[in-house]
Amino acid sequence: MEATYFRKGFGLKQEIEADLAAYHSRVVQRMREENYTLVAGDLTFRLAREFGFCYGVDRAVEYAYESRRKFPDRRLFLVGEIIHNPHVNARIEALGITILKYDPAGEFDFSTITPQDVVLMPAFGVSVRDFERLRAIGCVVVDTTCGSVLNVWKRVDRYAQDGFTSVVHGKDHHEETKATVSQATRHPGGKYLIVRDMAEAEILCRFIEGGDNLAEMEAMFRVKASPGFDFTRDLERIGVANQTTMLAQESLAIADRVGRALAARYGQDALADHFRSFDTICSATQDRQDAVLALIAEPLDAMLVIGGYNSSNTTNLARICAARLPTYHIADAAGIDPKTGTIRHKPVDGTGEVETAGWLGAGPRRIGITAGASTPNNKVGEAVERVLEMRGLRLDG
Repeated sequence: MEATYFRKGFGLKQEIEADLAAYHSRVVQRMREENYTLVAGDLTFRLAREFGFCYGVDRAVEYAYESRRKFPDRRLFLVGEIIHNPHVNARIEALGITILKYDPAGEFDFSTITPQDVVLMPAFGVSVRDFERLRAIGCVVVDTTCGSVLNVWKRVDRYAQDGFTSVVHGKDHHEETKATVSQATRHPGGKYLIVRDMAEAEILCRFIEGGDNLAEMEAMFRVKASPGFDFTRDLERIGVANQTTMLAQESLAIADRVGRALAARYGQDALADHFRSFDTICSATQDRQDAVLALIAEPLDAMLVIGGYNSSNTTNLARICAARLPTYHIADAAGIDPKTGTIRHKPVDGTGEVETAGWLGAGPRRIGITAGASTPNNKVGEAVERVLEMRGLRLDG
């Protein structure tokens, strides 16, 4: 009988090496070889020591290319974007892999998928319900879910089994968070509630401690909690988890705040019966945030953050940088216009792009560079070359 579920790839990495070369960059390689520095004319670029594709993203992209090689004559589908980078997703589509999108009801349409088709699950994973729907069809499933995401799922699953509500630090619309909370509701009575940031966590903790803001809880969390959630009953026992791409420091702070609220309500001696928290922060996310914190401690004039605007980890890198110095989050090099000297970027917490003139300034400048975990090296290199072009410079070789 033909295997229909694959999680460890197909051993075709050598066959796809030429395809993956498109994601490489001679500029990035040069910067790495020169202590993450590039000096040209009066410009000095400093690259964060951890940036760009993480292991989980590398793995997901490789599996997509391997799947095309493994099943050359079959239809291939991908449940949503493989990662949050438009260029990578465009290349995936160019392989002949159809990216399935949400319908108006917020569901993926699997009606055209047959047992002869191949369906890839993205690095974010999919909900329990979507996974079960695919398995029921009998199609080949290639699972690229990141191992760090799986670790969070295990915690949420255990919380539900033990009767704890999962409070998840994440974005309720994000694919990963949707998949994570589904691990709670797969169990009878499993509950979850999603908090976006510390401000929302404070609303939750005020209710835990005093219960005097039920209307505020209803307004904030009713659509971000499991069906039938009872704010009075379902917050007595809480386990904290997080979307892996959120701000690591904020995830830890939220867990600490929830723990203190439960201790205030039930007493420190009884806290173990009411609160659980495990470090489910993705090491790659942490490494990139730590690296950018180290970089912005240096004297820099501006910071370029490169990556998709819908990428949570990229947005959080921009947020960290913007607290310290002028920061420009660009989707790619196309946002930099050497002719006009402008840059098209998304401000932190903004809803769209803006255009800023004179951002590079005159005279010697030190520019910091980082990129989200879904940004390939070639996009980083292209951005550096576009900035150099603003000064009429080109790299040799």
